[in-house]
Amino acid sequence: MPDATGAAGGRSRRLVPPLLALAATLAYGMLGSQQFHHLVARSWDLGIFTQLTRAYGELRAPIVPIKGDDVNLLGDHFHPLLVLLAPVWWAWPSGEALLWTQALLFGLSAIPLTRLAIDRLGPGLGSLAGGGYVFSFGLQSAASVQFHEIAFAVPLLALSLTALLRGRVLGAVLWAAPLVLVKEDLGLTVALLGVLIALQYRGHRRHRRAGWALAGWGAGWFVLSTFVILPLLNTAGQYDYTDNLGSPLEVFWPPVKWLTVLMLLLVAGLIGGRSPLIALMLPTLAWRFTGTVEFYWDWYWHYNAVLMPIALAAMLDALGDRRTGLATAWWRRDAPLPVRRIRVTAVAASVAVTLLLGTAMPVLDVLRPQQWEPTWRAEPAAAALEAVPDGSVLAVDITLMAQAVPDHDVQWLHGPNRRVPDCVLSDRYAFSWGDGPPQDLQIWALQQWGVDYRMEFEDGGFTVVCRP
Repeated sequence: MPDATGAAGGRSRRLVPPLLALAATLAYGMLGSQQFHHLVARSWDLGIFTQLTRAYGELRAPIVPIKGDDVNLLGDHFHPLLVLLAPVWWAWPSGEALLWTQALLFGLSAIPLTRLAIDRLGPGLGSLAGGGYVFSFGLQSAASVQFHEIAFAVPLLALSLTALLRGRVLGAVLWAAPLVLVKEDLGLTVALLGVLIALQYRGHRRHRRAGWALAGWGAGWFVLSTFVILPLLNTAGQYDYTDNLGSPLEVFWPPVKWLTVLMLLLVAGLIGGRSPLIALMLPTLAWRFTGTVEFYWDWYWHYNAVLMPIALAAMLDALGDRRTGLATAWWRRDAPLPVRRIRVTAVAASVAVTLLLGTAMPVLDVLRPQQWEPTWRAEPAAAALEAVPDGSVLAVDITLMAQAVPDHDVQWLHGPNRRVPDCVLSDRYAFSWGDGPPQDLQIWALQQWGVDYRMEFEDGGFTVVCRP
């Protein structure tokens, strides 16, 4: 149907989504490069996924010694879709490449959702909604804590929900199906989406069957991956994260969980809470809020990224389509279109929840000139890595873990590995030392592995010792 705003609306639809995608890709990619070269390591995850990508790039099973001897990462979380990272390794064998890959995936997710927003809300509000989405707190925090497998889930969810709201049920099913190969818990999200499709289209035989098929696909893969595949590939023969779950009574406490829910509803413009699509957040929130890990509860880690496409899709569903004059084609075909004041307020709320975070927004680091100044530790870090012979078994702490993976057989300095490392690289400023680093790394390494090490390098807080 032609855009009611004429040529200006058509231009917005063609230009704004790819421009937002480009802006987000550059912003998140530069944030990643900034962190990588400033030796910012938020956790060991970037090192882990870099090692997995190297294994896939070398056509090997995803054995990740950083997690322990012979650890197959498919026994940690079920993410076989990450095999698609192999070409990334061939083109750019570096952890920095993963950060740009994630940035690209986040950026691309904005294209279908922003086009839908412009179609439904008009060029002005639609563009603002798309910008609010692609720079939402959920995507910014995920980019800030570096690469995770959920990067692949974000565009898949965006494409699936966009197709659904356009009435393309088969497309929605096909885009949602691969989510079960991104992470095991997403099977529940896929199953719930299938149930919603089946219930909404219960009068349409083909679509109803597609919905129930998707529900069975999601539920089946959740059970198979969680209770069969993960324990089978896990070195301990179990699903590692069962111990992270607490009592269901803990779902509602502490209050930070309610703050997270409020932030998510605001991203959905509050009115998105009227859409059945908002229920797709429940599987993710259920395991997070029953979890005993504090990082699960708040806004500043990567766990909200997969909820951002759901939030925008729910808001667009509830706000309706200006072209048809109906609130939605999803749950009440005869509902009147919300007045413009409501549409403006909803989009403003969606954008404001991120803006209110102010200077805490991670992507602002890209705009701060001082953040681009070279760190005084860059040269010592490079020299420390150079002091380790290529191909060595290297025990390293988190700071240079990802940087060490391309040229060394890396394990964690504090890990359970039985292999005696050829070299040990320590950063006295690494947070993983807890109470503080040892005064003499040679003595510490001797006590850990029972062999002698000699000093090879020491500068900038980095120390390298190797076996004679």
